Amino acid sequence: MGIIKYKPTNAGRRNMSVNSYEELTTDKPHKPLLRTWHERGGRNNLGRLTVRHRGGGEKRMYRIIDSKRFDKLNIPAKVETIEYDPNRTSFIALLCYADGERRYIIAPNFLTVGSSIICSEKAKVKVGNRMQVKNIPVGFDVHDLELVPGKGAQCIRSAGSYGKVTSLDGDLAQVTLPSGEIRFVRKECYATIGIVSNLDHSNVRIGKAGVTRHLGHRPEVLGKSMNPVDHPHGGGEGHNPIGLKYPKTPWGKHALGVKSRRPKKYSNKMIISRRKKN
Repeated sequence: MGIIKYKPTNAGRRNMSVNSYEELTTDKPHKPLLRTWHERGGRNNLGRLTVRHRGGGEKRMYRIIDSKRFDKLNIPAKVETIEYDPNRTSFIALLCYADGERRYIIAPNFLTVGSSIICSEKAKVKVGNRMQVKNIPVGFDVHDLELVPGKGAQCIRSAGSYGKVTSLDGDLAQVTLPSGEIRFVRKECYATIGIVSNLDHSNVRIGKAGVTRHLGHRPEVLGKSMNPVDHPHGGGEGHNPIGLKYPKTPWGKHALGVKSRRPKKYSNKMIISRRKKN
C-alpha cells in the first residue's frame, strides 16, 4: 500500500496526496450485489434536518456487505477480487463459496486473491477466517466484532482498525477496542482474524475543500459568524467573544462536556475500562 504525493502545480495540489490503490484487483463491482443509494442530505423520514453539514457528493452504488456469514458456516470460500468501496474507508473482498454463491466482506490486510477462508465455530487462526471469540487465542488481532450473539458485526470495521482478545477467563471474553476501551464480550460472539485493510487511509491529505464536497460534506461556519437569530453566539460587529456562561449549540444547549451515552443502557455494564480516563 502506498501514497502518491502530487507536485505543487497549483494551490490545491500543493498539499494533496491520494491512495495508490495497489491492492485492488478490479474496478468493476459484482452487479448482483449492488443497490441504488439515495443521498438524503442529513434528513430523516419526515424531511427534517437531523445531521448538519451533509449533502451533495458523487453518485454511488451501495455494495451489500455480509457482516454475519452464519448461513455459510463450514463452507469454504475463495477470494476472487479486492475492490474499492465508495461507502466505507476500508476495501472489500468478493468471496465465491463452494456452493457457487458470491458475497462481499470487509477485506482484512494481507488477504490476497486466491486465498481460501472459512467461517466456523472453530477454525484455523488465519487472516480472513471468522470464528467464535472463545476459539481465538489471546493476543491475536481481530475485526468485524459482534457485541450481541447473532446480530452480526457492529464494531472494528473502519480502515486500519483492529482489536485484541486480551482474556478468555470466566464466562466472558475481554476485548480491547481500537479506542482503548476494554469491554466484555460473550464468548459465543463471532470475530474475524486480522487488521482491516487500507492502513494508509489516515495518512491521505485531502488538500482542498473541493475534495470534501465530493465526499458529501458541506461547509461548516462558526456560530459567532452568524446572526443572533441563527445561533446563540451570533451578533455583534465583527468577531467578538461569545459572551455567555458556557458555549452553546445552535439550539441553546451545552456544547461541551455533555454525556452522549444513555445512562441505563445494558451495554454500559459490559465496559471494563473506558476510552476516556476520569
